[in-house]
Amino acid sequence: MRQSLARELNDLLERGRDRQLRLAVTGLSNSGKTAFLTSLVYQLRHVGLEARLDLLPAAREGRLLGAKRMAQQDLGVPRFPYDQAMEALDATPPRWPEPTRGISELRLTLRYRPARSGLFQRDTATLTLDLFDYPGEWLLDLPLLGHDYLSWSESQPFDPDARRQGERHALFADWLDAVSTLDPAASADEAQLAAIAERYAQGLRAARAAGFSDLQPGRFLLPGDLEGAPVLQFFPLPGLGDRDRATLAKLPEDSVYQTLVRRFAHYQQHIVKPFYRDHFRRFDRQIVLVDVLGALNAGPERFEDLSRALGTLMKSFDYGKRSLLSRLFSPRIDRLAIAATKADHVTPEQHANLVALLEALLAEPLRDLRFAAVPVRAMSLASIRATQAREVEHQGKRTAALRGTTLDGEEVLVFPGEVPARLPDATFWSRQGFDFRAFRPAPRENGTLAHIRLDVALEWLLGDKLQ
Repeated sequence: MRQSLARELNDLLERGRDRQLRLAVTGLSNSGKTAFLTSLVYQLRHVGLEARLDLLPAAREGRLLGAKRMAQQDLGVPRFPYDQAMEALDATPPRWPEPTRGISELRLTLRYRPARSGLFQRDTATLTLDLFDYPGEWLLDLPLLGHDYLSWSESQPFDPDARRQGERHALFADWLDAVSTLDPAASADEAQLAAIAERYAQGLRAARAAGFSDLQPGRFLLPGDLEGAPVLQFFPLPGLGDRDRATLAKLPEDSVYQTLVRRFAHYQQHIVKPFYRDHFRRFDRQIVLVDVLGALNAGPERFEDLSRALGTLMKSFDYGKRSLLSRLFSPRIDRLAIAATKADHVTPEQHANLVALLEALLAEPLRDLRFAAVPVRAMSLASIRATQAREVEHQGKRTAALRGTTLDGEEVLVFPGEVPARLPDATFWSRQGFDFRAFRPAPRENGTLAHIRLDVALEWLLGDKLQ
């Protein structure tokens, strides 16, 4: 208890001196959070040696001296599995690290020489960097805090007549059949609700495997120790919007509707709120990773689904400037990066279009952030480079291409296609002429872990703290 209190007091002092930074690495499933964190830690620990951070001035000028892993503050949270991730990248053949299955964090101490010297300026200074990683599935629960059960049910993209819908509805066909005969006013049957909830969870899992993103509740996908608990045995009721709210509120306590209302409220209060309160409200800065290429490759329905999921998710974070007092006692995210990942899966001249498409995808949240004077920057990057840019000659013309090894071990030389600079319209989808393949990580050469613009992200997120 005494050691824990000492750590809390030390962190409070460091935050008051602006010598501690809490960085959240967030994004939906398959956005590359594990790869990003692994590469970030590697580059900072190997600065001046194998790392290449030319676009981070503190590193380019030789002022960033290195980083050391330290004991984290919260001993109840697993440490980010950096060593296991590096073992995967160094395997023969190299493989991608296992994705996040739960909360993890890692603490680094960065040592650097300040850019400015003065009478009272020390030769070196330190910055404590706390890194936080969360399953993408759990992030999807944050927007639930803005709903009650009725409004959440109405917000879910299920029409009672599922036959008129697309592939997403087909993946939930079994659940839709089961819930279509359920009377909200009938007395709740626990076994029946559990069976229907499991069909709903199966639909969520199938939709995730098919590439959909807007999937709630997120804990149904990664339940952990909540597996089988009644708190995970609820689901939306399609068509509730046609019913009067006051009439629904008067239904008996043992009715299907009131039972689902109680379970949804319990899920909000005991699962979602503690997660938000204990973790997300503590962040100083954030990077949101987005797999734009994966959604683009999957087609219009999944692309629109990703846009909807990101739009609702961005509303859940607490952004804004802060004074010293607010930094100490009411933290808010004061700088944000939004990054399209896997930039090495398209040729270099397509990177500008990739950023433009990301900005178009998040146009409304970006407008709100800039109106609130929150510093935000969109970028594209590849945390761990898997391909090499090449050129091929065809009919007297030189064309950009990529050389890499697919996940199946096939060495290929391909032009993946053009990335649209605007949100795709029907014409674009009808002439779909691209194939963004998945590549395995490239073997490390001379100990380096190659990347694309990870140093740009570091400069935006940390650079002002290393002056």
